[in-house]
Amino acid sequence: MNAAAAAQLPKPSLTDQIGAAGTLLKGTLPLFKSGVLGSMSPVAATKALKGIIQWNFLPAGLLAIGAARDPYHTAIIDDAGSMTYQELHEQSTALAQALFRTGVRERDRIGVLCRNHRGFILTLCAHGRLGTDIVLFNTGASAKQTQAVLQEQKIDMLFIDEEFLPLLPKDFDACPVIIAWENGDTLGLSREAEEALKKPSNIRDAIASGNYATRHEDWASLHEVLRTTPENLSIPKRPRQGRTIILTSGTTGTPKGARRPEPKTYMPASSIMSRIPMRHHRPSFLSAPMFHTWGFAQIQLALALRNTMIMQRRFSPEGAVQLIEKNRPYTIAMVPTMLRRMLEVIPESFNPGTKIIATSGEALPPKVVRETQEKFGDVLYNLYGSTEVSWASIATPEDLRKHINTAGKPPMATTLKILDDNGKELPEGEIGRIFVKNDMLFEGYTRPGSDKEIIDGMVATGDLGYYSEGLLFISGRSDDMIVSGGENVFPQETEDVVNSMDCVAESAVRGVEDAEFGQALCAWVVPEGKTAEELTDEEKAEFEGKVKLEVKAHLARHSVPRYFVYMNKLPRNAVGKVVPRELPQP
Repeated sequence: MNAAAAAQLPKPSLTDQIGAAGTLLKGTLPLFKSGVLGSMSPVAATKALKGIIQWNFLPAGLLAIGAARDPYHTAIIDDAGSMTYQELHEQSTALAQALFRTGVRERDRIGVLCRNHRGFILTLCAHGRLGTDIVLFNTGASAKQTQAVLQEQKIDMLFIDEEFLPLLPKDFDACPVIIAWENGDTLGLSREAEEALKKPSNIRDAIASGNYATRHEDWASLHEVLRTTPENLSIPKRPRQGRTIILTSGTTGTPKGARRPEPKTYMPASSIMSRIPMRHHRPSFLSAPMFHTWGFAQIQLALALRNTMIMQRRFSPEGAVQLIEKNRPYTIAMVPTMLRRMLEVIPESFNPGTKIIATSGEALPPKVVRETQEKFGDVLYNLYGSTEVSWASIATPEDLRKHINTAGKPPMATTLKILDDNGKELPEGEIGRIFVKNDMLFEGYTRPGSDKEIIDGMVATGDLGYYSEGLLFISGRSDDMIVSGGENVFPQETEDVVNSMDCVAESAVRGVEDAEFGQALCAWVVPEGKTAEELTDEEKAEFEGKVKLEVKAHLARHSVPRYFVYMNKLPRNAVGKVVPRELPQP
């Protein structure tokens, strides 16, 4: 957060400090109830205390506690097999030692361009042991965006899945590279078979461009790094508390980096668990992308709870059902689009015993709520939040039964207010801007001049909403941003790309409802040189193909219009602005 924004945050008074202490004490109740806190042997207690002193409540510190209390409990089940908390702790320590030996130091920036697997978590914990900063890349970004982030964030070391190497330019040498996941690491799948899997569109586009990187002989795999690390290398005993930088979805040319604060106590976990009754030692299926705020939060919660983290590197509904049936997770964490796709393939009489299905990242369609209730019972929880405020409110099964569209209530130690344009709090029922205060507000963007509005220590979410019967309801974005398949999408950026094309006289791009992705973009286009009626089906198909290629070349793939409407002129008002309500529906 810049100096001007930081100045808006009031200094806590004595009363505030006393209140905070009381809240902290109250916050221990969910922790005891969940099993996070409890008795342990003197040896385990000593190890756990040492871990917290060294690495605070970072994932590295939480892992140290897990390894001390439950060393032989399974920590991870992923496509490469399983590993215990002790193994995860030892390997993350070895990775930290290897990085330190190569010259990685405090304040260096480690980039992670990985799907959900052990390599992601090993890197995350190693970073905490070194006091570095870590930047989580969006795996759906275009090559152009990825390269821009590498440059803007000044990455000193990059961990990347082999699958995503084409997103780097040919002869890439901006920083050292470690291959976090090699093709062929998946159990039961050969390198050739893994390479033959259909590549995401951003990878296909990068390869089609001809300017893409391939595996370099100097780029070691994570396996090689861990295998060749000498034992007992010394690393800093108590490094600085590093920063985690989560990128925005990247519908602009270069995704912005949001600096995440690191928890100083168990309170953030306790806040979530005050509304979602998670339990320790239970299996948790973590399918939400870990580079997202929601997926990242699930790692921290699972480590705090000493749960078994079940991960599927490439999400598929059928594969998810098989994993759930085999491992019977207590908790499932997804984005609503994943849940909807999974519900479509669940067999009859499917009963894995799941107690919690937690969703976040986009609007939860009422149809998905009803189907989840029918097939799983009252187990659905929906968290409303953002990269900037982390969490804002949580809807419980009881809330969703009462009002299917509600965003629920703020959890413990969270303030949520509805304010008007002048910063005045609005009464129940009136729509206004949503502002939030909690222990995990972001510390500002890494790019100057992009901070969120702050009022009385509360950060704007960018959404409009209102309270009714003590529950929060979301009315929409304060701008025209949409969420498509869990990704934030800004129509204006797509519109700018479309309008730059020679074959387009003018266009308007807006979000519309979509059965598959919740929302999607529609482009209303006035063609250059022809009327809408003169366009043949072949010409329309050719045009739409060009638009999609052009948009994907500049923006992330989720910014591509899904629908097209051809017009002879756009409806505009007296001052020249497009009138959205007069645009015909696709």
